[in-house]
Amino acid sequence: MNHDHEIEETIKEIAAKHGIAVGRDDPILILQTLNNRLMQDSQKAQQEMLDQYKSELEGISHRWSTDAKEKAERILNASLDASKATMERLMRAGAKEVVTTIKAEVDASLNRISHPIKDANRIGLMNIAASCITLLAAAVLLWITTHP
Repeated sequence: MNHDHEIEETIKEIAAKHGIAVGRDDPILILQTLNNRLMQDSQKAQQEMLDQYKSELEGISHRWSTDAKEKAERILNASLDASKATMERLMRAGAKEVVTTIKAEVDASLNRISHPIKDANRIGLMNIAASCITLLAAAVLLWITTHP
């Protein structure tokens, strides 16, 4: 029914534009039918080509997406490895600095404490020497008082 309607429209258009009356059995309508058929076949072929192109584009897009994801993961892993190495290096440097600082503080504290300890040691030795002298004096005094 649609095809008949198209033929009627074509006959009316030819009559309106060119002033020629065309019958339904005119060869020009065969060309119109052939042209319509060719256009339909061409449309189907183009649609198939578009569908194929679309599927190819989807495949390419999927591959690009996968490639981009893999590259991003490699870059991220490399960045993480570099960050770990940098953090480890900085932690070692920080630990060495802390050890150096603590050692310097301990040495300074020991130096401050060592002088009073040496002084206390000297005082102790003097006290022992004084005690020995006092003991000796007491022994001499005891000997003198016991032996007239």
